Amino acid sequence: MTPPRETRRRSQVEIRWRQFRHAPRPVVRAVLSSLIIAVVLGVGYLAYDIALDRGAQLPGGDLRVLYLTVDVLLVLVIGSVVTWLVVPQPTGSGSRAARSGWSAALGLFAAVPIAYLVLVVVTQILRPLLG
Repeated sequence: MTPPRETRRRSQVEIRWRQFRHAPRPVVRAVLSSLIIAVVLGVGYLAYDIALDRGAQLPGGDLRVLYLTVDVLLVLVIGSVVTWLVVPQPTGSGSRAARSGWSAALGLFAAVPIAYLVLVVVTQILRPLLG
């Protein structure tokens, strides 16, 4: 019988990098669905903000705070619904894909930091760069 080989201990960075590269598909789908929605709405906010600063007379006046509120709510709701649609529960021995509130919860928990991070990038990084 051969003695077991010694395994090399991985650093925390190596462990996290491997986890990042091999993320579960449901998590990737949840994050991507929320990210796509957040980016589209963030670009819309950026265009709206630039138009207002350049003196455009838009109906309703300055509604930036309302836009940001609706932006975050839409990312949370649409991210949850899209995740609920594209992330079915494991089927086990059945062939029918089942969905539950857990899929929507996964989408909600993925959407919260994504909505925040996209708005930070848009308002604190891109906006000052575009003047």
